[in-house]
Amino acid sequence: MVEITGVHFAFGQRAILTDLNMTFPRGKLTVIMGGSGSGKTTILRLIGGMLRAQAGQIRIDKVLLDTNNTAGLYALRRKMGMLFQQGALFTDLTAFDNVAFPLRENTDLPESMIRDLVLLKLQVVGLRNAAQLKPAQLSGGMARRVALARTIALDPPLVMYDEPFAGLDPIAKGVIANLIRKLNDALGLTSIVVSHDVAESLAMADSIYFLSGGSIIAHGTPAQIRASRLPYVVQFINGAKDGPVPFDYPGPTFAEDLGLAPGPAATVPGAGDHAGLTSASESTITM
Repeated sequence: MVEITGVHFAFGQRAILTDLNMTFPRGKLTVIMGGSGSGKTTILRLIGGMLRAQAGQIRIDKVLLDTNNTAGLYALRRKMGMLFQQGALFTDLTAFDNVAFPLRENTDLPESMIRDLVLLKLQVVGLRNAAQLKPAQLSGGMARRVALARTIALDPPLVMYDEPFAGLDPIAKGVIANLIRKLNDALGLTSIVVSHDVAESLAMADSIYFLSGGSIIAHGTPAQIRASRLPYVVQFINGAKDGPVPFDYPGPTFAEDLGLAPGPAATVPGAGDHAGLTSASESTITM
């Protein structure tokens, strides 16, 4: 459904993604994991045409994404749904009107049919009886479910989720993870999920990409990721303090800062520096 080939993206002189190659199979749920600032959300923005890569190509349903072609870009976006990090609901609209919004904006359906479709989508996420509530009257998990109903309002074949579990309690996380998996299978969607949440991601994913320093360092099934011995993956999965991602920000030692130890500033590898840990062939898990 989505193919990313040789993509390079940078903000000015700071490279975010380098020679990125990824494929997202039709009908499968793929999770992108990695530390903060590794470029996960940037990938979603590139697929959505909100950002333009300096090099490489992105194809969606075999069609080349061209941000210079406004009509073509809008046509591709009709095939996408996007669940934003905080839901991004319209605060002055009810749950019903939030879900109805994309239907009213993008179709000429009569209001009676829009009503039935909205209630159907809200029923899918278990919130049909909350249709007249506004976002301020909803819990965090409920608001995320309404946002999910809005995301699938137009039945897009491709749905992207940007940190869908952020700020949710364990019960709400489980509910959202279960919904994402069930919707993917029931509707035959292609789902791309950006997440930090290890337990939910490993439980629901068909495959997982691990991103660090703007590059893919591991790719495999949840079972392969669990079995990985790559230090970065092991540290991330276990939430360990010690590993290739240092606790202290790189710079002089504390003793040097206090004038108690002479010598040049100590250097500590950055979060994306995995050189010397494993060879390229050892660091990538292939499916």
